[in-house]
Amino acid sequence: MEYRTLGRSGLKVSAISMGTFTFGGQGPFAMVGKQGVPEARRLVDCCIDHGVNVFDTANMYSTGLSEQILGEVLDGRRDQVLVTSKARMRIGDGPNDEGVSRYHLIRECEKSLRNLRTDHIDIYYMHEWDGVTPVEEKMAALDTLVTQGKVRYVGCSNYSGWHIMKSLQASERDRRVRFVTQQIHYTLEAREAEYELLPVSVDQGLGVLVWSPLAAGLLSGKHTRQNPVAKGSRQEAGWTEPPIRDQGRLWDIVDVLISVGEKHGVEAAQVALAWLLTRPAVSSLVVGGSSEQQFINNFRAIDLKLDEDDLTRLDKVSQPPLIYPYWHQGQFARDRFSDGDWALHNRAGD
Repeated sequence: MEYRTLGRSGLKVSAISMGTFTFGGQGPFAMVGKQGVPEARRLVDCCIDHGVNVFDTANMYSTGLSEQILGEVLDGRRDQVLVTSKARMRIGDGPNDEGVSRYHLIRECEKSLRNLRTDHIDIYYMHEWDGVTPVEEKMAALDTLVTQGKVRYVGCSNYSGWHIMKSLQASERDRRVRFVTQQIHYTLEAREAEYELLPVSVDQGLGVLVWSPLAAGLLSGKHTRQNPVAKGSRQEAGWTEPPIRDQGRLWDIVDVLISVGEKHGVEAAQVALAWLLTRPAVSSLVVGGSSEQQFINNFRAIDLKLDEDDLTRLDKVSQPPLIYPYWHQGQFARDRFSDGDWALHNRAGD
């Protein structure tokens, strides 16, 4: 296993993390998976045996059941690993059952601690932006949780660039705890994060964890132009995330992934993961799975070294257009770019 430093923190995280989205399987999550304690234990054991030290969950995954299963499986070895959880999404019918108010965050954190059978959460993510709650209230609540020892580090997920900067500015002005990481959706098919989220991560020292790095399995090689909906997949069950706006482009990307994989003797999935591990600020990829072999196969991505030809082919088939103001900056500001700027502009053909 490879370990990377998380942003500007001193925390080391495994390049592959384990996602527990499939634990529990209550409600709509049943379309993705419904692993109980025995299945979860086998998968967690496999990941720990291969050096994974980050286990990711959220309070809303199967309405807390994912946390409960993870807490039971890690009982007795909690200190060996890092556990992350999240809050913000609606988890009940009450008026304060969503958001990042002080009331909601402290209540949900304490509930997550009970579910996880632990006295602290290593990384606590704001699962989604809340434009109603003042950022000062949110960061003050997180500061309280860190001061109390209930949370070690804080981060955000699914924020835009200005949401992140507004939160960081409030932290620094008020001398509150600061985000050290963000968890984002970023794949060869979905590279929108390169417009703002990767540049702000490089510039502000945020470590990036990537959720659904295989685009819900669409980049695994099991889905192809000839077989767009693989048997037994979450898409067959009706799962629609992430949205695919250009099917032709998706299959062009998959074709190149399969080709590069054949060159290296690996699956398309390992190529897709290996490409992400070359990207700026990326610390860890959060992967899920239904079998031990699936995880073991994905761990092979860590040792896969893509050459310049591979990277150029993958970049050209997938790179998004330079939207305004980035095309203008690309013409007139290149000689004064920072490392953050190059996180977007260091592209094949530019």
